[in-house]
Amino acid sequence: MLIRIILNYIIGYIRISVEGYYIERFINICRNNKITIWNLKRNKDVRLELNIGIKDLKNVVKIGKKTKCKVKIVRKRGLPFLFNKYKKRKIFLAFLILIVVLLSIASNFVWNIQITEENNQEVENIYQDIQQAGLSIGQLKAKVNTKEIINKIRLNRNDIAWIGIEIKGTNAIVKIVKATSKPDIIDDEEYCNIVSDKQGVITKINAQNGTIAVKVGDTVNIGTPLINGWMEGKYTGIRYVHARGEVQAKIWYTKNKKILYNATERRETGNIENKYKLKFNNFEINLSKRLSKFKIYDTIDLENKFKIFSDFYLPISIIKITNKEIIEEQKNYTIDEAKQLGIEQLQRELDDEIQDKENIVNKVITTSEEDDGIQVYVTYEVLENIGTNEKIVF
Repeated sequence: MLIRIILNYIIGYIRISVEGYYIERFINICRNNKITIWNLKRNKDVRLELNIGIKDLKNVVKIGKKTKCKVKIVRKRGLPFLFNKYKKRKIFLAFLILIVVLLSIASNFVWNIQITEENNQEVENIYQDIQQAGLSIGQLKAKVNTKEIINKIRLNRNDIAWIGIEIKGTNAIVKIVKATSKPDIIDDEEYCNIVSDKQGVITKINAQNGTIAVKVGDTVNIGTPLINGWMEGKYTGIRYVHARGEVQAKIWYTKNKKILYNATERRETGNIENKYKLKFNNFEINLSKRLSKFKIYDTIDLENKFKIFSDFYLPISIIKITNKEIIEEQKNYTIDEAKQLGIEQLQRELDDEIQDKENIVNKVITTSEEDDGIQVYVTYEVLENIGTNEKIVF
């Protein structure tokens, strides 16, 4: 039924009104004669509107006379009537044909590259690598070799576990799974040492298996052995083991910043202005004045591409340019004000960096005055468990 209705739209159909006392008989005869009728709407008890195909009009008129119903054409719909309506408007028709031809040509190219990263894990510079591998905007779809592009990207990148490329319409969908670096797992049966993975001073050490290589108060660097993977007995001699234990050390986190006594600070006023550009592939047309009314401002560009369907993009886009007004304020700080400002900023940064704030045992603040400002140093002393397994190679 649906297919026949769509076909009738292509070849044209007519909406008619049927008026009389034998409308039910009229409908039954039409259906018995296999005449397709749809979208029936009864306005009054003796008047009905419905759609029929062009080819069924003569038969419907005969059935109307037979059932003593008055048949009247309400409106005409479909492509034949549409073309007939505009056949005298040659410019419109030529423009319509041109659009159809251009859309047909555009469908053979890639006009958008959509990158989908699993779990929103950002892969740096991946768009540039995709272009260098052979996939770019405006490229013929027939010349896109997805397997070759994937292989090139995999050879150049070690941070990608999987990549797939699918062409839908004029959209190239690139799906990426980022590789996560996993520590080497050493089997419990293998011999290994525990070595330091951070710089610090040992505060506690507890060896469950193996030989302690350091003592409390020792300073260790990255790679310093903490617990050796061997044990020596008076009668058994040296035997190798899988070292186990816990080592705690005092670690230092330091940040520094220079605060100028006379500084220029930037601040947004909240005033914005929007400008627009029309972009045809790589060709841009300014739709508004290029110069901003603001003296100092930051700019954010947002590009919206035109598409007909979900994956049928066009080489046309609108670029929205948002300018945010900035004012610069001259700030003059005393030595104490500059020092306090630096301490607050550095402590905020360190607090964001250190997760276990309960393990912070001390904070050390030092400053160094200079002619134009003050250098502020903030150091956090943190107690942390250190050590990683290192396989013993014979």
